[in-house]
Amino acid sequence: MNIAIIPARGGSKRILRKNIKLFLGKPIIAYSIEAAKQSGCFDKIIVSTDDQEIANVALQYGAEVPFVRPANIADDYATTIDVIQHALSSCEKLNWDIELACCIYATAPFITPESLQKGLKLLEAENLEYVFSATSFAFPIQRAITLDEQGAVSMFYPEYANTRSQDLQEAFHDAGQFYWGKAKAFREGKAIFSEHSKVVLLPRIRALDIDTPEDWELAEALFAV
Repeated sequence: MNIAIIPARGGSKRILRKNIKLFLGKPIIAYSIEAAKQSGCFDKIIVSTDDQEIANVALQYGAEVPFVRPANIADDYATTIDVIQHALSSCEKLNWDIELACCIYATAPFITPESLQKGLKLLEAENLEYVFSATSFAFPIQRAITLDEQGAVSMFYPEYANTRSQDLQEAFHDAGQFYWGKAKAFREGKAIFSEHSKVVLLPRIRALDIDTPEDWELAEALFAV
């Protein structure tokens, strides 16, 4: 069995009620649920939440909520792996025989069924532990700067101060959409960002991690492009 697990706690701080806030007229979690359904990759699509209102919205859009997430993994310190491990354990108590799981973030309106399908195909074809969404940095990370308390500038990597941008190695980062993985790998807590993983590369215009009100405004603007 392949399942989608969408973490959606109720206590988001920077954007209140973020997981069900309306994104261009629809609860943002609905985009993740609908992409999962349309992908055809999953036997079950579940939402892990501690919040009844979120559960009701999830059910409305076709997901299942077979358990309530406990408070100790619904705070600011719970990790994604904590939540996935709890979800797997809870579902297996229902006698679900889970082979593969995909964590899909609730605030990922740019996610597509095609990206989920590519991730599953890559995971199975190359016998990987994980496949996740990623995108490239828009600017060379080797030329990053930092500011001290007085606002003075220094380079993170001074050795690259005079290197041409085109001569620097391209860097990538997690796009914050989905993480396919073997259920066994999630249970064992294997690191996702490691040599046993590969990525589905996304264009930067379709890869925005929504954490702040400014991110939200930018996402709505980009969505219309």
